[in-house]
Amino acid sequence: MTTEINELLDRWATQSDGPVTLRLKQKLLPVEESGIIFPPTYADIGYNIDTLSNGTRVATIDSVGSQANRLEPIFKSESKNPKDWLVPQIQIVIRKEDCGECEGCKKNAESGESKKAKKQACQQPREVTRSLLDLAHRAADAVVQSSPDLLKLIGPAFKALQRGDAGPLCAIAPTSLVFGVWDSRGDTREKRPRLVRSIIRAWDVEVIHAAAQFNSVWKLLDEEKQKGLTDAAKKQGKDWEKRISGAGLKDAPATFRKTKVSQYVNGSPNPEARVLGGVLVKGRIEREVTVNLVALRGLRGANEDETAAIRKYLLGLSLVAATADIELFLREGCLLRYAENGDAWYQVPRRGEPTPVALSAQMAKDYAKDTVKHFRSKWPEVFKDKWPELKYEFNLAEAKNLLVKKTAEEEPAKAK
Repeated sequence: MTTEINELLDRWATQSDGPVTLRLKQKLLPVEESGIIFPPTYADIGYNIDTLSNGTRVATIDSVGSQANRLEPIFKSESKNPKDWLVPQIQIVIRKEDCGECEGCKKNAESGESKKAKKQACQQPREVTRSLLDLAHRAADAVVQSSPDLLKLIGPAFKALQRGDAGPLCAIAPTSLVFGVWDSRGDTREKRPRLVRSIIRAWDVEVIHAAAQFNSVWKLLDEEKQKGLTDAAKKQGKDWEKRISGAGLKDAPATFRKTKVSQYVNGSPNPEARVLGGVLVKGRIEREVTVNLVALRGLRGANEDETAAIRKYLLGLSLVAATADIELFLREGCLLRYAENGDAWYQVPRRGEPTPVALSAQMAKDYAKDTVKHFRSKWPEVFKDKWPELKYEFNLAEAKNLLVKKTAEEEPAKAK
């Protein structure tokens, strides 16, 4: 990366009169020629489709939150060498499972389910871990709140953030600042906006419906076996037919989804109750990405040098996320691809027209590798005896305590 480019990025991070945002709009295409793709399905509404005043129907294909959860894991590293990391690789041990191979596990298998046999302890239990980069609420996640040793770091970091110092959280969980965080379960209730925002929408869509028929072995059973299954199901309660179907022993049509909407209107199938089968996209599919430089420059450290280091480091991480070619297999029935060979980034000033700017994934990585050095030197002191393995234990008792603790969403609004 040239000195000129490095200085440009530094100005974006530190100069208050710099551009307000960096913006990218990518055209996407479905891999299937039919143009039918499957948006996410929400429990109460099905697909999230809005109808504009001109009649155009716009569907959410991947929400802002979903895009953030797809982008954050790109910072996970397979390397054991901290010099290769852009962010700390924190792992939380959720539980430990028997290995099934040691002598203790073999003896347990031999004794079977005998109540008299004493269960042998596994000699090589396997840890089931979760990366902090995989947690939906990042540093404010319930899993973090339930991991005492990790909370000893995160809790004070949020308090420092509340006082206006983003340095501690930036050293521990920088992607929480990149993708936004709300300490709704913690003591501070501190909330910070996303620096990187991405969303995928499809324009001019028509909803398609689906229907399916599951054929079981029911017709192959003789009357005696059918009666036996029916009698056994009836003993379980009123919904005996659903019980047989749920067990996979009776034919079951799938034409309506579970909803409060009536399945029929005036004797005809109600489209609002039908099983969803995707949307036909007659317009465009677009992914919009923005990097909020105003929010970035709103972050501060303990002094001017720390403030500059925080902003440069977070800009580097934000650009790595924003320029990444993420996989676009969003869900079953929704595999997309990039329509164009390159991306056209624009810097948006406070006034005037946006102007093109050369920005590449390699440029972003080079800048991030340079700006992480300031914080990498702090990691051993920050994590102390946990360095460099960075493994923390999830505590069930602490998780139970969260059940009786009100979150920020649950607290009643204070009277004005």
